[in-house]
Amino acid sequence: MDDRYSSHEMNSNVNELIGKAPFFAGLPEMNVQQATAHVVTRKHPANRVILLENDWGGSVYFILEGWAKIRTYNLDGKEVTLNILGKGEIFGEMAALDEVPRSTDVITLTETTIGSIPAQDFIQLIHNEPMAGVRLSQLMAKRLRQVNRRLRLRESDSTSRVADTLLFLAEGQGKIKQQGTEIPNLPHRELSSLSGLARETVTRVLTKLEKKGLIVRDHDIMVIPDLPALERIIA
Repeated sequence: MDDRYSSHEMNSNVNELIGKAPFFAGLPEMNVQQATAHVVTRKHPANRVILLENDWGGSVYFILEGWAKIRTYNLDGKEVTLNILGKGEIFGEMAALDEVPRSTDVITLTETTIGSIPAQDFIQLIHNEPMAGVRLSQLMAKRLRQVNRRLRLRESDSTSRVADTLLFLAEGQGKIKQQGTEIPNLPHRELSSLSGLARETVTRVLTKLEKKGLIVRDHDIMVIPDLPALERIIA
């Protein structure tokens, strides 16, 4: 399936969708409208590369629907998933801010609708609205904190590393429901890349966690009934 631009009906809802993104929540409506005046939306199939490492940053992107992953490669050429992004999340902001080539790839995991705004409009919003700058700082601090946590766990046992990966997804993408916290039930290869473990190891640990009632898997969704209980098994 080829990429395709969205219809006028969808474009009429784009500002509302972007306005609900955590980054824009509570910002003055006029500033948000100015920043999104030239937004372009596009729908992509699963496994489509949206951005490539070393591309120049002419736009900032927001996920309107679907899931995407941030990917790079280690010195051995092995793929490393750095983050999973979902509805309402922003990416591409670093290259726009420091005017250097992008440092990672971005690839869709599902059919994904993405809105893009010109980098200069995003930067103008940062200049005009102090709270937007605060939000950006909070976003970068959160991502740095997540990376530091995962680096500390690299020497931990496999159960701790898989549990932390699930908690990482819950922090970024979790939805609180009556039965617990819902996160995307990602393919084991993605969890393998996130945790730095072999796929077979991830499968074995997930089965163990499910038998203990710490996770419940149902098609595209995984439920963590008790987040503190999952946190307690991390060595």
